[in-house]
Amino acid sequence: MFEVVNFISKWAVPAMITITLLYGYFKKINVFDVFIEGAKEGFETSVKLIPSLVAMLSALGIFRASGGMDFILEIIEPVMDTFNIPTEVVPLALMRPISGSSTFAMTTELIHSHGPDSLVGRIASTMQGSTDTTLFVLTVYFGAVGIKKTRHAMGVGLVGDFVGFIVSVFICLAVFT
Repeated sequence: MFEVVNFISKWAVPAMITITLLYGYFKKINVFDVFIEGAKEGFETSVKLIPSLVAMLSALGIFRASGGMDFILEIIEPVMDTFNIPTEVVPLALMRPISGSSTFAMTTELIHSHGPDSLVGRIASTMQGSTDTTLFVLTVYFGAVGIKKTRHAMGVGLVGDFVGFIVSVFICLAVFT
C-alpha cells in the first residue's frame, strides 16, 4: 500500500502537467499564451491584495502591542483552569483566525519551551492543523474578488475555528493524559 501511495505522490504533478499540455495540444490551444495570461492575472490579484494584507497585519500588531491579548488572557484564564486547558495555548487559539505566520511562530515557541511530546506541544500542533486563518482568508480572498457582503461566512468560519480549538484540546487531553 505504501508503495502505491508513494508512486502516486511522485507522479501526480507530472501527470497533471502532461495531461494539461496534451489537452491544450488536441484542442489547439496555445498553452503558453494561456499560462502567461493566467500569470498576469495572478500578479494583478496579488497587487490588489496588498491593501487588505497591510490592514490585517497592522491591526494584528496594534492588538498585540496595545495589551489587548494580555487583557483577554486575564479574563479567560479562570475558565481555562476549570476545564484543565493549558493557558499557554490560549494565545494560539485567539490569534489563529487572524494570522497563520504568527501562530506558527507561537507553536514553534511552545514546542521549544515545552517539548514536542508535552501536552502543550501536542495541543498546539493539533490546533495548528485543525483550524484556519479565517479572518485572514476572508479579508484576502473576498477582497481579491470584490465581495463586500460576506453574509454568514465570518460567523461560520469562526464557529468552525472554535470547534477545532475545543476538539483539539479535548482529544489531546483524552489521548495524552
